[in-house]
Amino acid sequence: MMDTEADLSWMIGKRVAQRRAVLRLSLEDLAARAGVSRAMISRIERGEVHASAVLLDKLCGRLGITLSELFAREMPSPLLRRADQPVWQDPSSGYLRREVAPSGTGSPARIVEVEFPSGAEVSFEPSLPRLVDQHVWMLEGRMEIATAGAVHILSAGDCLHMRIADGNTFRNISDQPARYAVILAMEPVP
Repeated sequence: MMDTEADLSWMIGKRVAQRRAVLRLSLEDLAARAGVSRAMISRIERGEVHASAVLLDKLCGRLGITLSELFAREMPSPLLRRADQPVWQDPSSGYLRREVAPSGTGSPARIVEVEFPSGAEVSFEPSLPRLVDQHVWMLEGRMEIATAGAVHILSAGDCLHMRIADGNTFRNISDQPARYAVILAMEPVP
């Protein structure tokens, strides 16, 4: 069963608050580090706001986690059926993000399916605290992805490797929705 927007906002808020507590960061500390207002973080933690992917990514960067870790449901099973996969919609760009891979398995890999509306764009700032590789595998449509000073046009079947630390811009340059898979791999900490 798909989560409601309120359920996901509550779960995201709970995870942000838990992670902030583990790191022993006050609201003020996290606000200063992430460049997000204390009031907004407080509203997110209470599940009162459906925050954008860019804003949540800023928080995740300072909390040392990925968006996938923020959205993932802890499932003891190695099987995560489509009906149980968490789906979240970015309120700014309208893109849909589906967490495909089951979490809680110990795997360092995450798989996300994204449906990106025609003409939509989202830009993520560089995130140095996280060591994450990602592959974007285009399934349908065309996307322009800017990363590490280069711009790439991807069509169905193309796969682009990039690092979250570089900062990335995703833009659907067609008049049709695009669909792609993101495969994320956490690198071991040296």
